[in-house]
Formats: sequence, C-alpha cells, structure tokens
Amino acid sequence: MSLTRRLFLLRGAALASTIYAAPSFTKYPFSLGVMSGDPLPDGFVIWTRLAPDPLNGGGMDNTPVEVEWTVAEDDAMRHIVKKGKTTAAPTLSHSVHVEVSGLKPSRPYWYRFKVGKEESPVGRALTAPRPGEAPNALKFAVASCQHWEAGLWTAYDDMLAGKPDLVVHLGDYIYEGKPNPASVRQHNSAEIVSLADYRNRHALYKSDPKIQAMHHHCPWLLTWDDHEVDNNYAGDIPEDKQSREAFLERRANAYQAYYENMPLRLPQQPQGTKMQLYRRVNWGTMAQFTMLDTRQYRTDQPCNDGRKAPCPGTFDPAATLLGDIQETWLKQGLDKSPARWNIIGNQVLMARVDLKPGTEEEYSMDQWSGYQANQDRIMQFLADRKPRNPIVITGDIHSSWVNDLKVNWKNEKDPIVGTEFTGTSISSGGDGSDERPDTQAQYRENPHLKMFNARRGFVMMTLDNKQCRADYRTVPFVTKPGAPASTHSSWIVENDRRGVQKS
Repeated sequence: MSLTRRLFLLRGAALASTIYAAPSFTKYPFSLGVMSGDPLPDGFVIWTRLAPDPLNGGGMDNTPVEVEWTVAEDDAMRHIVKKGKTTAAPTLSHSVHVEVSGLKPSRPYWYRFKVGKEESPVGRALTAPRPGEAPNALKFAVASCQHWEAGLWTAYDDMLAGKPDLVVHLGDYIYEGKPNPASVRQHNSAEIVSLADYRNRHALYKSDPKIQAMHHHCPWLLTWDDHEVDNNYAGDIPEDKQSREAFLERRANAYQAYYENMPLRLPQQPQGTKMQLYRRVNWGTMAQFTMLDTRQYRTDQPCNDGRKAPCPGTFDPAATLLGDIQETWLKQGLDKSPARWNIIGNQVLMARVDLKPGTEEEYSMDQWSGYQANQDRIMQFLADRKPRNPIVITGDIHSSWVNDLKVNWKNEKDPIVGTEFTGTSISSGGDGSDERPDTQAQYRENPHLKMFNARRGFVMMTLDNKQCRADYRTVPFVTKPGAPASTHSSWIVENDRRGVQKS
C-alpha cells in the first residue's frame, strides 16, 4: 500500500462517529483560543481546538466530543444569527473547523464555542463584500516569521491597536528546531518530526497571549513557508539527509498538524502526504488575494542552495517554485481578475536582488532569483497581460524591503510591471538593526530596490480606490518586553500607475 493511502486511511473516518465523550474537564479546554479565516460574502471559517493540557498532546482521550458553536451580531452574544453542533474528533486532535454560511456581507460578527459548561473566548470575524460590490477601503496586516525562541511578539500588540480588517500571514508560523538554552524563551522539545511533535509545537506557539488576542480580532488568511515542516525543504527533498519516504511521512505529519491548527476550509484538509493550500479569497471588487505555496511543488534549489553566483541550474526552464499546475492557475486567476488590486501572497523574495557589488553577481538560491526561468515567466506575464495593479506581499527573510518588479532588472528605464512589499519578521532574527554594512551598496547595485530595513515588525496595508499604502511598523527590540512601535516608512502605489513612491 502506498504511503499516501496508508496515511489517509490511518487518519480517516472517525469524524463520522456518533459516540461522544461526556464534556467534563479538570482544566480549561479552550486554552488555545479561537480563530477565524478565509472570509466569504456570506460567512467564514471559525476554529478552535480542545486542549486542556496543550503541550502534552492536548490532554484529550481518544473519544469524539460534541462542540456547540454560536454566531451573533453583537459582541455580547445576545443577537444570535447562527448556531449549531459539530464534532471535535481525535483524528484531528480535537480541532473543529466550522464553515459558517448564510450571513450578511460586509459586516462584523462575533462567535463562541461551548463544551458542557465551558465556554471559549469570544472571537470577532468579518464577512467579505458581495461579488461586484465596491467597498470604500480595506485594511490588512502582513506578518511572517515568528520564531518563539528569538524574541517576544510585541509587534502583535501594535497590530491589534491598528484594528485591521484582516491579517495575512505568509509563513513560518512555527519553527521546527530544538531548544536553545541561550534564547529568550525555549522550544518545548527536540527538533519536531512526529505528528505529536508538530501538534505540541503548534500548541506552544498558540499559547502566546499576544497572538491569541490578534486571532480573536479578525479573520486570517494563511499560507506556509519552510519552517512549518523543515528549513529550506523543496517539495519532497529535505534539508538534511533522509530517505524520500521518511521525509514525506514527516511532511504529512507537519501538514496534518498545520491544518488542525488553522482556520482552513475542507478543500485544504490533507490527503496523505499532500495538501492544497494555494487558493483565492476575494474582497468585492477592491481586492483579490492569491495565496501561493512555493514549497510543496518546487524543485530542488540550484547550486547547492545558499547565496551563490548563478550556475546552469539557475536558468533551467524546468526548475520551478510553483509547479506547472499552480503557475497556470496563478496566471489564469490574474488574467480574469475583476479586482482593482491583485494581491499575491508569496513566501520568498520575488524581486531579483544582486547581493554582490561590482560586475560579479550573487543571489539567494532559495528565492525566486534561484529559479530565473520561472521568475522571468511571471515577470513577462505581468508585462504582457497587464493584470490590474499587481502587488506582491512577501515574508521569509526577516527584513523589510520595497522593490519594483521588472523584466529587465538592471535597466532603470525598463517598464515596471508590479511592486513587491516584503515584510520583516515578528521576532525571527532577534532585535535586528536599521541597516547592514552592505545596505548602501545594494541600493547602488539594484535600482529597483527602494527600501531596506532589518528591524522586527509587520506591514499595515490600506487599499482604497486611489492607492495602495504600505506602512512599515517596526519595534527596536524583541529580546525584552515593552518595545515601542513606530512607522519606519510609508509607501504608495497609485491606482493604475505602476511603480512605488515614498509617502
């Protein structure tokens, strides 16, 4: 029997069980809070996971549990508009994913779960505008890379104060590594490999009160990068020496735990070693969010990975970050999009940034620049088909960047085909710095590079009919509490005008 089918059968049919555990707990079962995601005009996903002992497998026995859910028009939960019951199954680590529908578009709702006498915190969600509706504005925060050990998640306090309508998380929600005794706070196990390992690591990260508060405020759109599984993995190729079958089993464990701990819809539920995470979410005619997956389908990094001068593999037309099916899906979606702003949720830097001054070149082989034929195809598509206002949002590299996108990167006069806003990390990399020794040289080497900063924080973005605005919010330190947040810089792309401007 294939590995895919074996894993699928092992994690299968208990959802259909009608035997429910008596809802009695010695500890609070909603320790991981609640969360909503992937809004539609008539609803959204609401999530929770029963975990009275969250860091030890959740603390639940192997019995399904009936969970009540309620959606209201007010935060006091008096005006109930939807309610129902669902099953928290042990095969999904007693998580629940309720796809609420039948609601009114363009408005907030509040939701809560209940098991026996225990009630969850109240979460707030929003429905999207109906198709064809043109909202006045949309405000969303862009986050990524929240290494538990590297620092405190103070940036989420500032994000919450900014009251975004959505949070878009671009990956590295968890990190897979072993504990470091010298870090700000420690991981809860050795490097994670098994399904139980990944479940406990997700529970650790969800235990942080700052991220729980942000989860409770508004819907999230999420995709992953590498650390949700293994650093710099590429498709079925791990970072370290491991058999393909052993790594695919590890990847299946990671994907399963990711689904269990995120507010995702049923089409995203893993099927053995695979999980389709790329998808679109529309916000009326204001925005189309295209959420990419640049890990699951990619070919191996060329030139033995790292920062290198281009090698023959860099130009291989068969090398890919997206895979053929996802690349076609991306282009078709952009080509047919009715949205004013086409937001592409991307993991690794899409702009080609030469990291070595002078005539020699050096690029990160893990980013789009390591896959130049694939990169060139996307840039040429943007140039030829001209989808309206393409804006790429990116995470991964623990620093802030603003880049215009081009077909010919070295030619300052070459037409701009889009703009990429790369957000820094929430905590990964520690306190950071404003510049690095090579910052000014990188500006000179890359005329399309408009801003670089290496502090921690996030990007708060606002869309309206006239412009896309990106405010880079940063904190001076994450290795101790109480960091004040400020705006490092603000950038604007005007409607139907390619190219970024400093505000």
